[in-house]
Amino acid sequence: MERARPKLRVGVLGAGFFVGYHLRAWRRLDEIALVGLCSRTFAKAEAVARAHGIEHVFSHPVPFLERLRLDLVDIVTPPETHRALIELATKHGVAAICQKPFCRSLDEARAATAVAERAGTTLIVHENFRFQPWHEEIRRLVNAGAIGEPYQATFRLRPGDGAGADAYLARQPYFREMERFLIRETGVHLIDTLRALLGEVRAVQARLRRLNPVIRGEDAGVVLMEFEAGAWGLLDSNRLVDHATDEPRRTLGELVVEGSEATLSLDGTGRISRRRRGELCAEPHIYPWDDREFGGDCAYRLQNAAARHLLHGEPMPNFARAFLRNLEVEEAIYRAHAEGRRIDLGAGDG
Repeated sequence: MERARPKLRVGVLGAGFFVGYHLRAWRRLDEIALVGLCSRTFAKAEAVARAHGIEHVFSHPVPFLERLRLDLVDIVTPPETHRALIELATKHGVAAICQKPFCRSLDEARAATAVAERAGTTLIVHENFRFQPWHEEIRRLVNAGAIGEPYQATFRLRPGDGAGADAYLARQPYFREMERFLIRETGVHLIDTLRALLGEVRAVQARLRRLNPVIRGEDAGVVLMEFEAGAWGLLDSNRLVDHATDEPRRTLGELVVEGSEATLSLDGTGRISRRRRGELCAEPHIYPWDDREFGGDCAYRLQNAAARHLLHGEPMPNFARAFLRNLEVEEAIYRAHAEGRRIDLGAGDG
C-alpha cells in the first residue's frame, strides 16, 4: 500500500479583508495542510478560523510558530508588521510568503530580504497580478512572437471605486489614510506586470495627483516607463473613473500591447483580442481561465506555484530579492513626480 505523501504545513498570520482569499486558496490545494491562524485580535481570528475550518488559533506569533511546526507562514498583515514577522519566521526556520505592500519602505524591504537570505529561508512576496490568467496568456503570446517586436504596453487603471465621500469605506478604509496610495498600493502590481511582460525598467517619468479630497494620497496619474529592451510602458491611472465591465475588480482596467506585427487588447471581462497589422477588425483569442475569486483566481495560482516550488523545486518568480526591483521603480516614480524630471534607474537589487 502506497504511503500518503507528507503535506506542507501552512499557517496564516492575519484576519483582515483579503485573508479569506488566501485561506480558500490553501484549502483547495491537495498537498497543503492548513493548520493554524494567528491575529492579535483573538476573537476575530477565532471567527475567521471557525468559518474556514481551521483548528488552531493564536493571538501571538511566537507560540503560533513554536507549537505548530510550520513549513510555511503566510503573512497577510499590514506593512508595519512585515519585517518583525519575517525575522521571527526565519528565526524558526520557516519559509514565508509576505503580502504587499511589502514592508513600509524600500530600505525595510531590503533589510527583511537580507535577513531571510542570511538564514537560508525562502521569502516570497504575494504579488498576484502576474498570475492573473489574462496577463499570463498575453505574456505567453508576446514571448511566442504573436505581435512581432513589442513597442508599447498601456494599462488604463479604472476601478471606479475612488469617487465620493464614502470612497473605499465599504471594503478597505485604510486606503483613505495612505500618504502614498495609487502607486504604492495598486501601481506596484502593474509595475510588476509590465516588468514580467517587457523586461527591466531603465527610466521613469511621472505626474501624479489627488482628485478626491477625502483621501490623503494620490488617486490619479500618468507614468511612463522606459524598458531596457527599448519598449515603453504607459500606466494611465484614475481610481475615480470606471471601465466597461460587469465586475470592476476582475481586471481593474484595460491593457493594450502594441508591436510591429499586431496589437493585443484585454478588456474588463477578461477577453483578449488580436488585431493584425493592416486589418480592420480584431479577432478574439480564446484561452482557458476560471472566473473565480479575485482576479481570475490569482491568489490560488500564486499559492499553488509557491507550494510546488517548496515541495518539488518548481520555478517561482516572486522571490523577495526579485520583487525589490518593483519597489525601486516605485521610489523612482515618486521621485520623478516630486522633482519633475526623468529618473534613470541603476542595476538595482533584482
